Amino acid sequence: MASFDTYIRKSIFMIDLNEHSSLDTLRSLPIWEGNEMLIKAEPAGESNMNLVLRITTNLRSVILKQSKPFVRKFPQIPAPIERIEIEMCFFQLLEDDEVLRKFSPTVILYDGANHILLLEDLGNGTDYSEIYADGFSWNKNDLQSISRYLSALHELQVSNFPDNIKMKKLNHEHLFEFPFKVENGFDLDTIQPGLQNVSLKYKTDENLKSALGQLGKRYLSHGTTLVHGDFYPASWLKTEHGVRIIDTEFAFMGDCEFDLGVMFAHFDLAKIDSDLNEEFLLHYEHTFNEKLVDKYRGMEIMRRLIGIAQLPLSLSLEEKKHLLEKARTLILS
Repeated sequence: MASFDTYIRKSIFMIDLNEHSSLDTLRSLPIWEGNEMLIKAEPAGESNMNLVLRITTNLRSVILKQSKPFVRKFPQIPAPIERIEIEMCFFQLLEDDEVLRKFSPTVILYDGANHILLLEDLGNGTDYSEIYADGFSWNKNDLQSISRYLSALHELQVSNFPDNIKMKKLNHEHLFEFPFKVENGFDLDTIQPGLQNVSLKYKTDENLKSALGQLGKRYLSHGTTLVHGDFYPASWLKTEHGVRIIDTEFAFMGDCEFDLGVMFAHFDLAKIDSDLNEEFLLHYEHTFNEKLVDKYRGMEIMRRLIGIAQLPLSLSLEEKKHLLEKARTLILS
């Protein structure tokens, strides 16, 4: 694996990019080869956190990611700009593992001054957000690949990964606190009429909020397992070469149960048969605490239904009520 320093290129000030940045602006970045000519730049899919561009040159096609001091999808929410370095560290670390490197884009270059990460272009893949649509059917090979990836990740022996506490604190607010505030400024009726009133039952449930508070403290503590930190369908990329895993800026040392709980919550939200959970676990070899998985699972269901990070769900209000009750039971069990 190349050393950290080999990926760093310096510039005097940050060049702030956007989806419409000209080729001239992009050429001014200190990240290109001497004989490299830029041909085209375009957005590379939807990204919640960072600017993501596909750059085509006379030599190659690459993915350029730049972090900002805010969340790309919600510019009103401040976010640590250093998160792109976490993603770089994560992918660098996986390069030495025979299994994990096959699932990850190769780091080409890290430009710390401009908060830019240049990555291998995995091609015109699509993420797995289609699982929320009615009639979705899993490719079992894809499910097995995702399971093997997560198992290998959680088995990885890691001693010096950054604590990523700023990103954890940002995520903590939207996992454990914001969705459960009675007055948070987010009218859920704009998502689905009647959902705001449904949410009040859980926003005023002191037993639930106390349990979430304890779980949140555990989330913020330093654990022993490297976790992806945002392991849900939008972070799984379907390519012509198989499944790839991306968007790792939330990675941290914590509970393996966090990744598992988040993932199983999205299976719930997608109305996927629970037998699939067992199918997934057939290929997952790391030990875990089932009750802790359930607590994180319940939290993720709730925050996706009554928090700001909404999904393209095909659920009726009654189905959401049922899931919220299920989530509460999981958290308090």
